[in-house]
Amino acid sequence: MSGEVLMNVPERGLVQVTLRHAGRLNAMSRAMWRQLRLVFEGIQRSSEARCVLIAGEGSAFCAGGDISEYPDFRFDAAALRDFHENDVWGGLQAMLACDVPIVAHIEGACMGAGVEIASCCDIRIAGQSARFGAPIARLGFPMAPREAQLVVGAVGEVTARQMLLEAATFSAADMQARGFLSRVVPDDQVATEARASALRTAALAPQAARLNKQTLRALKVPLALDEQAQAAIKNIVMGAPDPYAYADSAEHREGIAAFLEKRPPAFF
Repeated sequence: MSGEVLMNVPERGLVQVTLRHAGRLNAMSRAMWRQLRLVFEGIQRSSEARCVLIAGEGSAFCAGGDISEYPDFRFDAAALRDFHENDVWGGLQAMLACDVPIVAHIEGACMGAGVEIASCCDIRIAGQSARFGAPIARLGFPMAPREAQLVVGAVGEVTARQMLLEAATFSAADMQARGFLSRVVPDDQVATEARASALRTAALAPQAARLNKQTLRALKVPLALDEQAQAAIKNIVMGAPDPYAYADSAEHREGIAAFLEKRPPAFF
C-alpha cells in the first residue's frame, strides 16, 4: 500500500481532499504526489467546486515524504530531479494553480511535504498539538529549490532557515505567531472549525473567489513564472548548475540509511 489521495463531495460546492497513508502518518509517496496533481487539476476544471477542505486521515496531516521509497530513486541525479520537478512540484503546482479556495485542516504532524502542501493553501486551521517543521537535514539532503521558495514565501525566511538549518520544529502557537496559521483551536474543535470555514467560503460568490486567487497568485511573480523562477533560483540562489548533484553523495546515502535503520546518522 503506497497511500492515496482521496476526493469526495460531501455537499454541494465543498470538495473534501484526504491524504491517506496508513501506518505512515500520511507520508507522501510518489503515487500520492501524482494523485494530488490529478485531484487538483480536476478541481480546477470543475464548475461546481467552491471550496476545498484538505486534511490528513486520522491523527496527522502529513509527516513528510515516504522515506521507505527513497533508496529506489534518490541516489541517481536524473531520477531525483524527476521526482522533485515532476512528481512533487507537479502536485504542488496543481494546488497553486487552483482557483478554488483551499482550507487546510491540520492535526498532529505537519512536516516536510506536509508543510509544503499546507503552504499551497489559502486558510490554515490547526489544532493546538500540531507540530511543524522540515527536519530533512537529519536525512542528509536539502529542500529542492522551488519547494524551498514556496515554503519561504509561506512561513517566512527566518522560520524557513530554522527549519532547514537547525531542523527546528514548531508548535501551532509558534506558527500562528509567525503568520503561517490563520487560527489555532483546541484539538477536539479543529475539524469543526475547519469545516465551518470551508462552508462559509463555499457560500460566497465563486467567481469573485476565483478572481481573487488569480490576482493573489499574479502578485507572487516568481511562483507564477515557473521556468524563470527555476532558472533564477538555480543560477543565483543555489549558485550551482545542478541542484540535484548531491544525489549520490555519502551524506545523502547515510542520512536515509540511518533513518531506515532507526539509528542516528554519522555525518562526520
